[in-house]
Order: sequence, then structure tokens, then C-alpha cells
Amino acid sequence: MKIGTDGVLLGAWTPTTNNPSSILDIGAGTGIIALMLAQRSNAEQIDALEIDEEAYEQAMDNFENSPWSDRLFCFHAGLDEFVEEPEDEYDVIVSNPPFYSEDYKTESEQRDLARFQDALPFEDLIEAADLLLSENGIFSVIIPFKEEENFVALAKEMELYPIKITRVKGTPTTEIKRSLLVFSRNEIIDFPIDELIIETARHIYTPEYIELTKEFYLKM
Repeated sequence: MKIGTDGVLLGAWTPTTNNPSSILDIGAGTGIIALMLAQRSNAEQIDALEIDEEAYEQAMDNFENSPWSDRLFCFHAGLDEFVEEPEDEYDVIVSNPPFYSEDYKTESEQRDLARFQDALPFEDLIEAADLLLSENGIFSVIIPFKEEENFVALAKEMELYPIKITRVKGTPTTEIKRSLLVFSRNEIIDFPIDELIIETARHIYTPEYIELTKEFYLKM
């Protein structure tokens, strides 16, 4: 399965300055974000959660074939099952949640319906983060920019507060497309908000994007 830019961005951008000993990736797909965080941290426990069987099997293969196989584990379950009997708290929780928006309408009604049903309600995701996050943990997500305000408001209801936001544009002239958000239980009044541009032209990456992601690409 192909790797999307969103996953690479989240895996590279998510702070690890709290020296996490445990990490959870919700909706892991093929496991790219969990693998990147294994490379970037010394966390002894990195759990991933994936409901789709094909993606789950590929994530397990990727974990087993990685240098960090002893630290990585994937659960084949939905978020609702996983939070029923939580056994652990996590210092970092990350999610590139499957979302449905009108931008993604395809020619296939069936595919649109599948995407809509696969979408993870933000309320469920934030509730799970609140339940599973350690006292000084952080919760990091990438979402469509137009959902940013709503997501921040929902998180505030759960007493999770933004500590950094990076807004992502494909090129200098395009609209902001994504928001990278990181939350903690401690409210900060003046938290940093910045912008990241990926390319100046097709496959001509900006120095900022190269600096962020160069540890993960074979050719960058």
C-alpha cells in the first residue's frame, strides 16, 4: 500500500521531547508512523491499532521486518474495542485519522460509502486520547485544515489543549490543506503556530520539508 505524505509528516513532526516510554498509533494503516517513532525515540512499548485486516497484516509484516520488531506490536481491533478495557496509558498518542469529506467524492458511490463508514468520528478519537493519555503525555494528529477549529474545540471539552500547530501547504500559492496539532493536559496561552510548505515546484522540496523528513527518505 502506498505511503501518504500525511503519515510521513505526522511521523516526523510529532514531538518526542517528553522522552516517551510508551506510544500508541490509532488507525495505523501499514504502520509507517509507528515505525518512524520507533526510529526517533527510545520508547520500549509502541502499540498500533488497525481495524482493516489487509492493512493490519501488512503492518505486522513491516513491524516484524524492522530493526525495532521487539518494541512494536499491532492490535487488530477497532478503537471502541480497544478502549473497553484499557490496560495501559501512553506518553505519546498519534493518529492520522481516516476522515470523510466532500473533497474525496469519487465516481463510485460504493467507495464513497466505504470511506464514510470508515471515518473515525473526532469525538471518539479525542475521548480515547483523554482516556489513554498519561498525565504528561501528548496527543498528536493530522487533519484537514478546515476541521482545525472544530477539533480544537472538541479537545478543549476533554481538557486537552493545543501546545503547537503547524499548517501545511502543498506549494507557496496553494491554500492551507492540513493541520498538524499536538495537545497536552496543560493549557498554554501563547503556543507556537507556524506554516510548512512542502514543494516550490513538482518534486522540488522546500528546505524546511527536507529538514523535517530527510531521516526517512532514501533519496532526499
